[in-house]
Amino acid sequence: MNLRQAFALLVALLAAAAALADDGEWGKYAVDGRRSGYTYAAPETRAMQDDEFDNPGSIWVAKGEELWSTVDGANGKSCASCHADAAQSMRGVGARYPLVSKRGQLINIERRINLCRVGALGAAPWPDESESLLAMTTYIKHQSLGLPVSPVIDGAAAPFFAQGKEIYETRRGQLDLACVHCHEQNHGNMLRAQRLSEGMSNGFPAYRLKWQGVASLQRRMSGCMRDIRAEPYPDGADEYVALELYLAWRARGLPVETPAVRN
Repeated sequence: MNLRQAFALLVALLAAAAALADDGEWGKYAVDGRRSGYTYAAPETRAMQDDEFDNPGSIWVAKGEELWSTVDGANGKSCASCHADAAQSMRGVGARYPLVSKRGQLINIERRINLCRVGALGAAPWPDESESLLAMTTYIKHQSLGLPVSPVIDGAAAPFFAQGKEIYETRRGQLDLACVHCHEQNHGNMLRAQRLSEGMSNGFPAYRLKWQGVASLQRRMSGCMRDIRAEPYPDGADEYVALELYLAWRARGLPVETPAVRN
């Protein structure tokens, strides 16, 4: 190792130490040594998230609220027809999902929405990553704002949890990397101009400054896979939902932040 390489390594280590030294100062955003992506964001980004009127993700919450009461489908119903006030009926939903349905399928909030659309409303499912599905997912998860993430990973959920864990730890792509290499072994370090976070999912759907819009967790996963030169799974794939369950477990105890603001 030459002098330049040694200096670069020292700078990286000092930056990581500085990023991790203040774990005790983050309050609800740090649980058992695990920290929300909020703590890795720039102060300006955190301020944007904290201000309901300045948070650009609030637009998606408003869109979802409008859709909640909009009649759609052959049965002449809206979400409100069955679930009434979302602030009460949806409180806690965003903290529990993904979960195993009565039919034994692992479902996230997006899948639950479309099951209701087809079954209760007699309406067509919304396409993955569509504005309507993103808005409704953001609105529903926002009703759990501040509640601790609390997924069930045992019983019927155990095989899906194991699948998600395997995906998280499996090397892939031309860079031969797994999620664990960035978000557990290198969080706090810089990747180009970005500081690597711990990859917590508690803020998603989140407004990404890079994309100038709200992003689903699965879109973020696909972006990570492309970054390591791997082939992403198709939108809505079972593998993504299993990985969502594992990520929810990693974020257990951290507060729901949807819509968070991230780089």
